[in-house]
Amino acid sequence: MTLELIIFIASIFFGALIYWRESHGNRLYRFFNKIMYAKALQMKPEDKTGFVYRQKFIIRLVFIGFLFLIGIVITRFLIPIDITTISMFASMIVGTLAGTYLANFIFKSSEVIDEKADSFEDIVHDTIEKGKDLIEDIKTKQADEIETSEMPKTSPKTEEKSARERLKDKGLL
Repeated sequence: MTLELIIFIASIFFGALIYWRESHGNRLYRFFNKIMYAKALQMKPEDKTGFVYRQKFIIRLVFIGFLFLIGIVITRFLIPIDITTISMFASMIVGTLAGTYLANFIFKSSEVIDEKADSFEDIVHDTIEKGKDLIEDIKTKQADEIETSEMPKTSPKTEEKSARERLKDKGLL
């Protein structure tokens, strides 16, 4: 179980590395594209699609699965020890897929932050100003409430009879 967890974490980093590498250049994918397709069907020079970069989930899964299958076959011929199990194979694939999506999230969020850095500064400044206005409003409301509570309520009292006099009027006293 520990070996599988270590392999899973390592494959997450491996997936992020693959994604990052393909985001900067996709020469290997272009090479296979030129071999497989006719001239009219080949990818355009400005297309940055790679094996995992800008691909759908199923295509990423297929490419990563084939990558690990080829790696396992080569490893089996070089080292005749049966170390690769199905659970390790599955954890490698799932970890690599998770790493590619994690790298995609990090790249997209950094692009958005770089793109909107000035507007974030304006939003933060506006929020601080609104907060200051809100605090001033609260202070003035509290000051008004304190002034009204400190002012003695001197409403003219009407001449009422005392309790003793009311009891005398009723004949109880």
